[in-house]
Amino acid sequence: MTGAPASLRVAWRRVPDGVARRTAAWELIRDLVPGAVLSNRCARCGGDHGPVRIAGAEFEASVTYAGDHAVVAVVSRAEAEAVGIDAELVDDRQRDAAGLAGVLGERPADVRAWTRVEATLKADGRGLRIDPALVDVVGTAASWTARVPGRAAALSGVDLDGPPGVVLSAAFARASG
Repeated sequence: MTGAPASLRVAWRRVPDGVARRTAAWELIRDLVPGAVLSNRCARCGGDHGPVRIAGAEFEASVTYAGDHAVVAVVSRAEAEAVGIDAELVDDRQRDAAGLAGVLGERPADVRAWTRVEATLKADGRGLRIDPALVDVVGTAASWTARVPGRAAALSGVDLDGPPGVVLSAAFARASG
C-alpha cells in the first residue's frame, strides 16, 4: 500500500490571538471527529504534553504547529495504528539562524527532509527520544517510507498541501491484518 490512507483527514487554521494553540488544535480534531474526547497525558511523566489520544473513537490523531497555524491529522485505526504530522514554515528566521546542518547527520537537511523525519518520529511514538539522524527516509512526495531504529516495520509517508508558506508531511504506521 502506498500513499496516504483513504481515511486521512487534515485540517488547519490560524490560531486567534488570545487562544491557546492546543485549544485551536483540539477544536480542529473535534470538527473532524465530532464528539471526540481528547487527552494528551505523557506516558513518561504524566504531564499534558504527550501525543493526542481520542477515547472511544476509531481514529488516531496527530497535532503540529507552524507559525500561527495549528495543523491536525486524523486517520481510521482500521488503516493505520498511528499517524504523525509535522508542519514547518518555509521561512523561519529563528530556525534559519540556527540552521539545520547536522540535524540529520551527514544527509542534506532542508525543511522538507525535516518534516518527513519529525512526522515519522511522531508516528513511531518515541518522538525526539530517537536521534533524527538515524531515521532513513526514501521515496517521493506522493509516497515515501521511513525506517526507524528499533522498529521492525517501515512507516509510510506522504507530503501534503497545507497553508501557504507551510511545508507539511504525514507518516503512518500501517494497521496490521
